[in-house]
Formats: sequence, C-alpha cells, structure tokens
Amino acid sequence: MRAHKRLNVRLLEVFVAVARHQGFMGAQQALNLTTSAISNYMSELEAQLGFVLCQRGRAGFQLTEKGEQFLHQTVQFLGEFDALERSVEAIKGDLGGRLTMSVLDATVLDTTLSLPNVIRQFNQRYPAVHLDLQVRTPYEQIHGILNNQLDIAIGNVPSAVNNIIGRELYREQHWLYCADSHPLFETPQLTVERITQYGFVTRRYWNFSDLRKRGFGHSTATVENMEAQLALILSGQYVGYLPERYAQHFVKAQRLKPLLPSQFGYQALLSLICRRGRAREPLIRAMRELLIQNTADDA
Repeated sequence: MRAHKRLNVRLLEVFVAVARHQGFMGAQQALNLTTSAISNYMSELEAQLGFVLCQRGRAGFQLTEKGEQFLHQTVQFLGEFDALERSVEAIKGDLGGRLTMSVLDATVLDTTLSLPNVIRQFNQRYPAVHLDLQVRTPYEQIHGILNNQLDIAIGNVPSAVNNIIGRELYREQHWLYCADSHPLFETPQLTVERITQYGFVTRRYWNFSDLRKRGFGHSTATVENMEAQLALILSGQYVGYLPERYAQHFVKAQRLKPLLPSQFGYQALLSLICRRGRAREPLIRAMRELLIQNTADDA
C-alpha cells in the first residue's frame, strides 16, 4: 500500500489565509509572501490532496465545494494544533506561544475594567507570549471563538451559544445622545415622539429586535465601530447610543447631550468568553484570572 505524504502545517496556514482574504493578493501582507510564492504553496497543497481547493482567475476567487469542506476541517485542526503547542510549553514550564484575544471597540476607555493594567501584568508574568489583541464585533467574536481563531474575548454575547462558556464581568451603561449642532440639543420639552422623528445611527450588527428594544423602528445610518458612530452623532445629523464613559468627555465639553435618560438607555452586559473545554489551558486561565481581578467590584 502506498504511503501518503503528511500534510505540511505551513501549507495549511497559507490556505486558511488565502480563504480568509479571498485571494492571493489579499493574503500577501498577512503571510509576508509574494503572490507567486503563495501560488506555489497552494499548488503543492492541491497536489497532495488530489483535488482543487479554489477557483482563481479573471472571474475572481471562490472556494470549491471540497475547498469549503476542507477549510472547515483545517481551521479546526490548526486551532487544536495551537492548543497542543501551548500545552507543550506548559509541560516544559516555560510558557510561550501566542494568545489571541478580542475586545469590543472603546473598551480601553472603560475604567470599570483596567485593560492596560491587565496587559501589563500578563506581559510581566509571561514575557515570551506573543499577545494578539483584536477589536471585533460580538458576532465576529463568537465566530472566532468557535473556530479557535480567538482564544478569549470580552464581549456582549447576544444569547446562549453552544460550545461557548461565559463569565459575566460588568455592565456598560449606554445613553442616547445628540450633538450641540442638532436641533434637539436646545429643545426644552423633549418627547419620545419628537426624538424618534430624527435620523438614528446604529451598529451594523443590530437587528430589528435590537432597534425596537432601543426605542426605534428603523435606522438611517449604520456603522461598524464606536468611533464612526461618534463621528456621525457629532455631525449634528443623527442621534445615537454611546457608552456613558466614552461620551463623558464630550458631555463635559457641552458637545453632546443625553436625550430623555428615563426613556432611552440600556445596559450592555460584557462577559468573558472562551470555547468550552479550553478554559483550563494555562494562558487562557491566566488571562481570565487577571481580567476578573482587574474588574471593579462595583461593576
């Protein structure tokens, strides 16, 4: 019986990068390789597998059906391989490797959790660990955790998700704001009906149910992150929600004003999440403990 050549992990990493960036050009920077080198890697992998992974050419990049199936298996394998490498480092007693962590945007400004302090303590304790800190949306965090692209995340989990465990950290207060150039800023008698007549900016990942909970039936602008949301609100053309701590500088400067706090406000529950079965991995456990320790008691 003919022996099969074992797959090279580097080839698998190149394939995943190409799939995530939808082509060779997009994967260049992530891999630090030329397109010709990436093409050679992909051809070698396809030759070993015996099937085509993706279609590339003038029609654009697209994974084949077998490529889609193989991508899912590869992402899962690489996640398990990374976990194995971390376990080896733990056995040696000299923790190194990589920890990939995600937070929501504007987290660094929230004093309830001292994130800079957490990072300093973690780095001092594990100087050999490469910390990859990413800003992602809640849904991107869930996808990343499930596919082992992320080891740990601080985010707002919409509901119970299979294979994800969470530990509540604190609640973040959000109010509805308008800017000093908005007509509502100087309006003395505000009503819900009056406020909801104006343009409303929201996060792209909010659905209709989220809008209704926040007091609006539709939005007139969408953004990906908090900075973009702040920019649209400051334009004076939209009202929108912001975390209280993120907006307080502009409120003190009288550039933003909260609108009917008794009617428009909500608290976002921020939780510490990781994939089920990974919470006891040394680096994840250490980061979890530091995050819990550095969260204010009154959160």
